[in-house]
Amino acid sequence: MSRFSQLLLAGDTPEQTPGADAPGSPTPADDAEVLDAFSNAVVAVADKLRPAVVNLRVGRGPRAGGGSGVLFTPDGFLLTNHHVVQGHDTTRVRLADGTELTGRVVGNDPWTDLAVVRVDASSLPYATLGDSARLKVGQLAVAIGSPLGFESTVTAGVISALGRTLRSVSGHLVDNVIQTDAALNPGNSGGPLVDSRGRVVGINTAVIQPAQGICFAVPVNTAKTILPQLLKHGRVVRGYLGLHARQVPVAPDLRNRYGLSGQTGVEILMLEEDGPAMNAGLWIEDVVVAFAGEPVGSVDDLHRLLTRHPVGIPAPVVVLREGRRVERAVTPGPYPEPVGR
Repeated sequence: MSRFSQLLLAGDTPEQTPGADAPGSPTPADDAEVLDAFSNAVVAVADKLRPAVVNLRVGRGPRAGGGSGVLFTPDGFLLTNHHVVQGHDTTRVRLADGTELTGRVVGNDPWTDLAVVRVDASSLPYATLGDSARLKVGQLAVAIGSPLGFESTVTAGVISALGRTLRSVSGHLVDNVIQTDAALNPGNSGGPLVDSRGRVVGINTAVIQPAQGICFAVPVNTAKTILPQLLKHGRVVRGYLGLHARQVPVAPDLRNRYGLSGQTGVEILMLEEDGPAMNAGLWIEDVVVAFAGEPVGSVDDLHRLLTRHPVGIPAPVVVLREGRRVERAVTPGPYPEPVGR
């Protein structure tokens, strides 16, 4: 097993040797300089990332389908969407230089709509996985993929919103997704959403039709959380609470009153009927701030803790409810099999 694979199984992500960052914020004298700075940033990102973006094809004839993917190690591991490779063990992978290889589906997770594919090759160009927790609404976002079969297509926009909940193509809800107005179309699925320094911050997953400028990506931190399990087991074993949530700020007076170290928590938006969270007495609009004795500041935090905590073992959960601190014991259950897996 390569050094890069070993790092991933340990929960680390290999990084490329950083090159020159894209141009920073200019102090323009006129509109032309602003346009040049924006164009230079997008061109720099495209030049850096396009070699690491691949086209995926599955099936044959009228049942053929496909999407995009992004290599994240030089020995052939790539990220894509679960719904791109759903129901297939192998896929045809076309690299940016036209080379065609056979990819093997190493693991997939329908609940985050992510999958890992491996091609048997070495010394491949690859992308650096960034930190989606540091994203800001309004910052530059660049999407790269193969929309409608047009390979190596680059579109640019901004991060429109964070912490959205989306019903994926495979039918279940995905929490904590990124909304962007970088144009996406069928075939972009599985390609990278990239920041101005060429770091992958999301995996493009869906568009809302017929709306324009409303597109979504799974945060790369979600991918980094589950990658070790996908590489080792081919699936993600995690506890199930039966809730959908988003990250929200916690008011300073509540943080001071209850001695909370974090500035954010996780607000419950929906509860599954007779799910573990509902049966434990949690309510919609409760803000989760701790689980199993660990602070919770984001949906990623909660997912990470649920992958550590054994299924079937009760765990304390602390929530803020109408200004009060409430503690309940919740017993995570096994994740139900999604329809159409």
